[in-house]
Amino acid sequence: MELKIGSVVRAMAGRDKGSFFVVTAVEKSRCSIADGKSRKLASPKRKNIRHISLTGSMIDIKDITDKKLRTMLRAFGGAE
Repeated sequence: MELKIGSVVRAMAGRDKGSFFVVTAVEKSRCSIADGKSRKLASPKRKNIRHISLTGSMIDIKDITDKKLRTMLRAFGGAE
């Protein structure tokens, strides 16, 4: 599976280990992730792609708010 904008991922390292996020941007070896609570869509966290794990789910992040994102990620167990 390929890392794309809108992919739901789980952090595997760092202080946010175990939390679920959505990918907002993809670079060469890094991606930007947001969860709508601690990391808003306006200021996502940059994370090394080796430190995240794909879940296989996608979220359409076009015209989404932080509150809607939190609600969607709650189904995965994140952003509580």
